[in-house]
Amino acid sequence: MGIRERQERERQAVARAILDAARDLFVSEGYDHVSMRKIAERIEYSPAAIYRYFSSKDHIFFALAEEGFRLMADRVETSLRSADPLDAVRRTFLAFYEFSRAHPEYFALMFLDRTVPSIRRNWERFAFIRETRGEIVARLRQCTTRGLLPAALDPEAAFNVLAAAVHGVAVMRLCDRPALGEQAEALARDVIEVALAGLRDGTTVTYVGVHGHEYPDEPAKGAASASRTARPASRRASRRVVSSSRGTS
Repeated sequence: MGIRERQERERQAVARAILDAARDLFVSEGYDHVSMRKIAERIEYSPAAIYRYFSSKDHIFFALAEEGFRLMADRVETSLRSADPLDAVRRTFLAFYEFSRAHPEYFALMFLDRTVPSIRRNWERFAFIRETRGEIVARLRQCTTRGLLPAALDPEAAFNVLAAAVHGVAVMRLCDRPALGEQAEALARDVIEVALAGLRDGTTVTYVGVHGHEYPDEPAKGAASASRTARPASRRASRRVVSSSRGTS
């Protein structure tokens, strides 16, 4: 191995150590309470040395967030390959839960800490998430065109309902309140099926939200929301309302 290759490998190792230390500190102490000095102390480097790799704490967060979103996107994109669009939707939202279980530290950093920088500040770097989200919405749209879900259902609204349901289980498991134990995955599957059953039955969906909210897109020109509904399949179904919310910090 040449000198240049050895130097590059050493540089990558130090950058990895910085990211791992920062991730652990961000999750355990909260992003707002961690300084570059504290990260440097964790790996026994000087703060000046850290700045040679990352110019700010925000830049460290963005690097970690990109890693986390790519790990999540890889799982989701594999699930989207199913030939049956409804099966692909099931698998995709279960994959989101499985990501939270396999990488709880990334999930906590990406979705639970309200003090982290908004990814909209670096939206070009995260454009791949918008594309992944678009693929999921496209599969939901296939479900409506094939009659697997009501034709009048807004795929964006369906996305929000399913994302909120699975996100809730992921947070419950991560916080262990209430304790789910080995039943967490069963609950994740249940909420997906219950949400899909409600959508199939024509349950009115009242929340659509800003499409792509907090998933990278062009910088927002202003908040706007719309309310769209699927036609109720029965008088009883029309009385039920499903509300959902979704977003990353």
